Amino acid sequence: MNKIAEISSTLMAYLKRPDLYPELRRKIWKNLFNRSSALRGKAEAEQWCRAVATSEQDFIKNVLKIDFVPFEKLFPVELGAALHAQHNAKVKMGGAGSLNVIYYLTEYVNAHTSVETGVAYGWSSFAALASLVKRNGMLYSSDMPYILQNQSEDYVGCVIPKSYRIHWNLYRFADKESLPKIFEKIHAVDVVHYDSDKTYDGRMWAYKLLWEKLRSGGAFMSDDIGDNAAFKDFCTQNNLQPHVIEFDGKYAGVIFKD
Repeated sequence: MNKIAEISSTLMAYLKRPDLYPELRRKIWKNLFNRSSALRGKAEAEQWCRAVATSEQDFIKNVLKIDFVPFEKLFPVELGAALHAQHNAKVKMGGAGSLNVIYYLTEYVNAHTSVETGVAYGWSSFAALASLVKRNGMLYSSDMPYILQNQSEDYVGCVIPKSYRIHWNLYRFADKESLPKIFEKIHAVDVVHYDSDKTYDGRMWAYKLLWEKLRSGGAFMSDDIGDNAAFKDFCTQNNLQPHVIEFDGKYAGVIFKD
């Protein structure tokens, strides 16, 4: 699909979804006037991440003070079923992040309520729920529809074990619509996992809102923080001490709210 055809197809797909018109307006504005937002400060962010990053195993052992057992060894049956579900999916979505960090963070803060942005197949949702279900907790997820892929909505969260799904609440809008709806239901959150709008401005808007809703003692995690300087700048502006974790050549950031 060439660029013009892709733009036309995207526009037509949005026009068929009135519930997504607010996001369409934002995309038009971004592409006309703010295209540099996605990579703002990328070189600086990557250099910073490389300088301070630790491994996921060292983070879990040395910061969380938890004996590390890989996620796949804790939940081998569920993981096997999840891999089978992904293999059978008819659409291509994003891959898994650090299941170990997500699971152990949720355990560490004894979470009952978690909020995540970005779902796709649901790998991060699976990891969070594997902990939350022990405490009858709830995961609230925001996920922008894959509007150019037919049947994509049928596969969002497809790797989440069926027994976990009673503890999962999914909102199928852009974050600027989903997050206010989620926070009409809950007033505070124990764990945040951010993995959606990767632009600088999109991150900074969501980080501020999510941090405000995070309870004292809660954990905030953002994926792909080397893409731009948003996470680094957010921490600097708010005098926060982050942990940076390297996983498969990418970087995630974690902050605890004291």
